[in-house]
Amino acid sequence: MIVYHGSYCIVDNPHVSFSRDALDFGKGFYVTEIKEQAINWTNKFKRRGKNGYLNIYKLDIDRTKKIFKVKEFLSYDLEWLDFILECRAGSNIYLKYDIIIGGIADDRVYNTIELYQDHLIERNEALKRLQYYKPNQQICIINQEIINKYLKYEESKEV
Repeated sequence: MIVYHGSYCIVDNPHVSFSRDALDFGKGFYVTEIKEQAINWTNKFKRRGKNGYLNIYKLDIDRTKKIFKVKEFLSYDLEWLDFILECRAGSNIYLKYDIIIGGIADDRVYNTIELYQDHLIERNEALKRLQYYKPNQQICIINQEIINKYLKYEESKEV
């Protein structure tokens, strides 16, 4: 499959160590199958006066699913919500997996999560609200071996 990574620089040799801690699915290299989503991510950098690059890769996801431990969230559900909250709180729960696939806690979604975290809405209300959001998609590669063997850099384009 073709996957994308939006950045302020060309990322032709990704490494999980460059990731920040406490992200949606923990520390790893994040890509998506959704080209527009990766391009939109570059806008964050462009607003700060930096360049924006769409980095393009081939990922042999079928092979990695056979060899490595993959966690896939198919919707914004209770399991996804709890996992995101734990990772964003600094938990190492994500280290149980080599790849994690699922929706992004973007601004719309994160507003609901914050209301839930701050005990302003109940869990059921949070899930009810989340079901109306169309999930974006992110693939967090936690295991560097997957990047080295199964993620092939194709090209980068300035956007």
